Amino acid sequence: MIRDTGDRIEVSGPLTLSKAREMLEAGSALINRPEITFDLSQVQEVDSSGLTVVFGWVRAARSQGKVARVSNPPQNLLSLAELYGVTELLPLA
Repeated sequence: MIRDTGDRIEVSGPLTLSKAREMLEAGSALINRPEITFDLSQVQEVDSSGLTVVFGWVRAARSQGKVARVSNPPQNLLSLAELYGVTELLPLA
């Protein structure tokens, strides 16, 4: 689930293959400010698709001339980013 709280986008539930398209589209649709932060503190499960979703949000924001960041990433998302060598590309808030 994705919810706009006004100052951030709260993401909850899984960021996995089965939810990737839904999460990518829902998050991208909420990119409506010059800078936006996706709060992942309530994400319960992540697989490599989670990285795809996060980078998709970043691309969607950039295509609109905006900036997307991620706060409170789950440890397993950070571990996957390290494993794939993309840690420095994660836009951490």
